[in-house]
Amino acid sequence: MTKLSVNINKIATLRNSRGGDVPNVVQFAKDVQRFGAQGVTIHPRPDERHIRYQDAYDLKPEVYTEYNIEGNPIDSFVQLVLNVKPTQVTLVPDAVDAITSNAGWDTIKHKDFLVEVIKEFKQNGIRTSIFVDPILKQIDGAKETGTDRIELYTEAFAHQYGLGNQDAVKPYAECAKLANELGLGINAGHDLSLDNIQFFKEHIPGLLEVSIGHALVAESLYLGVENVIQMYLHKLK
Repeated sequence: MTKLSVNINKIATLRNSRGGDVPNVVQFAKDVQRFGAQGVTIHPRPDERHIRYQDAYDLKPEVYTEYNIEGNPIDSFVQLVLNVKPTQVTLVPDAVDAITSNAGWDTIKHKDFLVEVIKEFKQNGIRTSIFVDPILKQIDGAKETGTDRIELYTEAFAHQYGLGNQDAVKPYAECAKLANELGLGINAGHDLSLDNIQFFKEHIPGLLEVSIGHALVAESLYLGVENVIQMYLHKLK
Protein backbone atom coordinates (compact mmCIF):
# COMPACT_ATOMS: atom_id res chain seq x y z
CA MET A 1 0.00 0.00 0.00
CA THR A 2 1.21 3.50 -0.85
CA LYS A 3 1.62 5.58 2.30
CA LEU A 4 -0.24 8.85 2.78
CA SER A 5 1.76 11.72 4.27
CA VAL A 6 -0.34 14.78 5.07
CA ASN A 7 1.28 18.14 4.37
CA ILE A 8 0.06 20.49 7.10
CA ASN A 9 1.37 23.78 5.69
CA LYS A 10 -2.15 25.07 4.99
CA ILE A 11 -3.08 24.64 8.66
CA ALA A 12 -0.14 26.86 9.57
CA THR A 13 -1.24 29.39 6.93
CA LEU A 14 -4.67 29.57 8.53
CA ARG A 15 -3.16 29.94 11.99
CA ASN A 16 -0.80 32.69 10.89
CA SER A 17 -3.57 34.68 9.20
CA ARG A 18 -5.01 35.62 12.60
CA GLY A 19 -2.04 35.27 14.91
CA GLY A 20 -2.36 33.15 18.02
CA ASP A 21 -2.43 29.38 17.84
CA VAL A 22 -5.75 28.43 16.25
CA PRO A 23 -5.79 26.01 14.55
CA ASN A 24 -3.02 24.32 16.45
CA VAL A 25 -0.49 22.77 14.07
CA VAL A 26 0.77 20.13 16.50
CA GLN A 27 -2.74 19.01 17.40
CA PHE A 28 -3.67 18.73 13.73
CA ALA A 29 -0.63 16.54 13.12
CA LYS A 30 -1.63 14.32 16.03
CA ASP A 31 -5.17 14.10 14.70
CA VAL A 32 -4.28 13.14 11.13
CA GLN A 33 -2.10 10.33 12.46
CA ARG A 34 -4.93 9.18 14.71
CA PHE A 35 -7.22 9.20 11.68
CA GLY A 36 -4.87 6.86 9.81
CA ALA A 37 -2.32 8.98 7.95
CA GLN A 38 1.06 7.25 7.81
CA GLY A 39 3.12 10.41 7.78
CA VAL A 40 3.26 14.17 8.36
CA THR A 41 4.97 16.56 5.94
CA ILE A 42 6.01 20.16 6.50
CA HIS A 43 7.71 22.59 4.14
CA PRO A 44 9.20 25.52 6.06
CA ARG A 45 10.31 28.48 3.98
CA PRO A 46 12.74 31.23 4.99
CA ASP A 47 9.98 33.83 5.45
CA GLU A 48 8.01 31.40 7.69
CA ARG A 49 4.76 32.44 6.00
CA HIS A 50 3.18 29.14 6.96
CA ILE A 51 5.21 26.51 8.82
CA ARG A 52 7.72 28.14 11.16
CA TYR A 53 11.07 26.65 12.02
CA GLN A 54 9.91 26.33 15.62
CA ASP A 55 6.99 24.18 14.42
CA ALA A 56 9.50 21.64 13.12
CA TYR A 57 10.92 21.25 16.63
CA ASP A 58 7.49 21.22 18.30
CA LEU A 59 6.26 18.47 15.97
CA LYS A 60 9.24 16.17 16.47
CA PRO A 61 8.03 14.44 19.68
CA GLU A 62 4.46 14.15 18.38
CA VAL A 63 5.02 12.60 14.96
CA TYR A 64 5.22 8.86 15.60
CA THR A 65 4.64 7.91 11.95
CA GLU A 66 6.99 9.17 9.22
CA TYR A 67 8.15 12.75 9.60
CA ASN A 68 9.06 14.41 6.30
CA ILE A 69 10.59 17.89 6.10
CA GLU A 70 10.72 19.48 2.64
CA GLY A 71 12.67 22.50 1.55
CA ASN A 72 15.48 24.16 -0.33
CA PRO A 73 18.76 23.13 1.33
CA ILE A 74 20.00 26.57 2.23
CA ASP A 75 22.22 26.66 5.32
CA SER A 76 19.43 27.40 7.81
CA PHE A 77 17.28 24.58 6.41
CA VAL A 78 20.12 22.09 6.50
CA GLN A 79 20.85 22.94 10.13
CA LEU A 80 17.17 22.64 11.03
CA VAL A 81 16.93 19.16 9.52
CA LEU A 82 20.16 18.01 11.17
CA ASN A 83 18.85 19.22 14.54
CA VAL A 84 15.36 17.70 14.21
CA LYS A 85 16.43 14.47 12.46
CA PRO A 86 13.12 13.62 10.74
CA THR A 87 12.50 10.28 9.05
CA GLN A 88 13.00 11.87 5.64
CA VAL A 89 14.21 15.11 4.12
CA THR A 90 12.89 16.06 0.68
CA LEU A 91 15.05 18.55 -1.19
CA VAL A 92 13.12 21.06 -3.30
CA PRO A 93 14.73 23.82 -5.43
CA ASP A 94 12.39 26.58 -4.26
CA ALA A 95 13.07 30.18 -5.11
CA VAL A 96 12.75 32.38 -2.02
CA ASP A 97 9.70 34.15 -3.46
CA ALA A 98 7.95 31.07 -4.87
CA ILE A 99 4.30 30.78 -3.87
CA THR A 100 4.62 27.01 -4.01
CA SER A 101 7.01 24.44 -5.45
CA ASN A 102 7.09 24.80 -9.23
CA ALA A 103 9.96 22.70 -10.61
CA GLY A 104 12.15 19.72 -9.91
CA TRP A 105 15.93 19.67 -9.63
CA ASP A 106 18.21 19.65 -12.61
CA THR A 107 20.03 16.66 -11.17
CA ILE A 108 22.77 16.89 -13.78
CA LYS A 109 23.57 20.58 -13.42
CA HIS A 110 23.39 20.49 -9.63
CA LYS A 111 24.90 17.02 -9.14
CA ASP A 112 27.91 18.09 -7.08
CA PHE A 113 25.83 20.23 -4.75
CA LEU A 114 23.22 17.50 -4.25
CA VAL A 115 25.86 14.84 -3.65
CA GLU A 116 27.39 16.92 -0.86
CA VAL A 117 24.10 17.76 0.87
CA ILE A 118 22.66 14.26 0.55
CA LYS A 119 25.82 12.71 1.96
CA GLU A 120 25.58 14.89 5.07
CA PHE A 121 21.95 13.96 5.70
CA LYS A 122 22.55 10.25 5.16
CA GLN A 123 25.53 10.29 7.52
CA ASN A 124 23.09 11.54 10.14
CA GLY A 125 20.63 8.70 9.54
CA ILE A 126 18.07 10.75 7.59
CA ARG A 127 16.47 9.23 4.50
CA THR A 128 16.79 11.52 1.50
CA SER A 129 14.45 12.30 -1.39
CA ILE A 130 14.77 14.87 -4.16
CA PHE A 131 12.00 16.61 -6.09
CA VAL A 132 12.23 15.80 -9.81
CA ASP A 133 10.32 16.42 -13.02
CA PRO A 134 9.20 13.33 -14.98
CA ILE A 135 12.19 13.34 -17.33
CA LEU A 136 14.21 10.17 -17.77
CA LYS A 137 17.63 11.83 -17.80
CA GLN A 138 16.78 13.53 -14.50
CA ILE A 139 16.02 10.15 -12.96
CA ASP A 140 19.40 8.88 -14.15
CA GLY A 141 20.94 12.02 -12.69
CA ALA A 142 19.15 11.48 -9.39
CA LYS A 143 20.73 8.06 -9.05
CA GLU A 144 24.17 9.68 -9.33
CA THR A 145 23.49 11.99 -6.39
CA GLY A 146 23.21 9.12 -3.92
CA THR A 147 19.63 9.93 -2.92
CA ASP A 148 17.47 7.18 -1.45
CA ARG A 149 14.29 8.30 -3.19
CA ILE A 150 12.85 10.70 -5.72
CA GLU A 151 9.60 12.63 -5.44
CA LEU A 152 7.86 12.98 -8.79
CA TYR A 153 6.51 16.51 -9.25
CA THR A 154 2.90 15.86 -10.28
CA GLU A 155 1.45 19.29 -11.10
CA ALA A 156 1.59 18.69 -14.88
CA PHE A 157 -0.17 15.33 -14.49
CA ALA A 158 -2.89 16.78 -12.27
CA HIS A 159 -3.56 19.68 -14.64
CA GLN A 160 -3.77 17.52 -17.75
CA TYR A 161 -5.80 14.80 -16.03
CA GLY A 162 -8.31 17.45 -15.01
CA LEU A 163 -8.66 18.31 -18.69
CA GLY A 164 -9.39 14.67 -19.52
CA ASN A 165 -5.91 13.74 -20.76
CA GLN A 166 -5.17 10.40 -19.12
CA ASP A 167 -2.02 9.98 -21.23
CA ALA A 168 -0.43 12.62 -18.99
CA VAL A 169 0.50 9.81 -16.63
CA LYS A 170 2.77 8.10 -19.19
CA PRO A 171 6.00 10.05 -18.54
CA TYR A 172 5.54 9.43 -14.82
CA ALA A 173 5.06 5.71 -15.37
CA GLU A 174 8.18 5.57 -17.56
CA CYS A 175 10.21 7.42 -14.93
CA ALA A 176 8.89 5.14 -12.20
CA LYS A 177 9.92 2.08 -14.18
CA LEU A 178 13.43 3.48 -14.57
CA ALA A 179 13.62 4.46 -10.90
CA ASN A 180 12.66 0.93 -9.91
CA GLU A 181 15.38 -0.47 -12.17
CA LEU A 182 17.92 1.89 -10.58
CA GLY A 183 16.88 1.00 -7.04
CA LEU A 184 15.42 4.42 -6.23
CA GLY A 185 12.35 4.65 -4.01
CA ILE A 186 9.44 6.62 -5.47
CA ASN A 187 7.38 9.31 -3.77
CA ALA A 188 5.04 11.78 -5.47
CA GLY A 189 3.32 15.05 -4.69
CA HIS A 190 1.79 18.34 -5.81
CA ASP A 191 -1.86 18.82 -6.80
CA LEU A 192 -2.76 15.20 -6.17
CA SER A 193 -6.35 14.97 -4.96
CA LEU A 194 -9.26 12.61 -4.40
CA ASP A 195 -10.14 13.09 -8.07
CA ASN A 196 -6.84 11.83 -9.49
CA ILE A 197 -4.98 9.89 -6.81
CA GLN A 198 -6.33 6.43 -7.56
CA PHE A 199 -5.64 6.69 -11.29
CA PHE A 200 -2.12 7.95 -10.63
CA LYS A 201 -1.37 5.24 -8.09
CA GLU A 202 -2.61 2.48 -10.38
CA HIS A 203 -0.20 3.58 -13.13
CA ILE A 204 2.95 4.18 -11.05
CA PRO A 205 4.75 0.93 -10.20
CA GLY A 206 6.41 0.91 -6.81
CA LEU A 207 4.87 4.15 -5.53
CA LEU A 208 5.89 4.26 -1.86
CA GLU A 209 4.45 7.53 -0.60
CA VAL A 210 2.34 10.51 -1.62
CA SER A 211 2.45 13.87 0.13
CA ILE A 212 -0.84 15.74 -0.08
CA GLY A 213 -1.74 19.02 1.58
CA HIS A 214 -3.63 21.72 -0.29
CA ALA A 215 -6.25 19.44 -1.85
CA LEU A 216 -6.71 17.36 1.29
CA VAL A 217 -7.33 20.42 3.47
CA ALA A 218 -9.68 21.95 0.90
CA GLU A 219 -11.63 18.69 0.56
CA SER A 220 -11.83 18.43 4.34
CA LEU A 221 -13.74 21.72 4.53
CA TYR A 222 -16.67 19.93 2.94
CA LEU A 223 -16.16 16.30 3.91
CA GLY A 224 -14.30 16.39 7.23
CA VAL A 225 -10.66 15.58 7.90
CA GLU A 226 -11.13 12.05 9.23
CA ASN A 227 -13.44 11.11 6.39
CA VAL A 228 -11.11 12.53 3.72
CA ILE A 229 -8.10 10.67 5.11
CA GLN A 230 -10.04 7.41 5.03
CA MET A 231 -11.06 8.14 1.44
CA TYR A 232 -7.42 8.63 0.45
CA LEU A 233 -6.34 5.46 2.24
CA HIS A 234 -9.04 3.50 0.42
CA LYS A 235 -7.95 4.86 -2.97
CA LEU A 236 -4.30 4.10 -2.22
CA LYS A 237 -4.86 0.44 -1.40
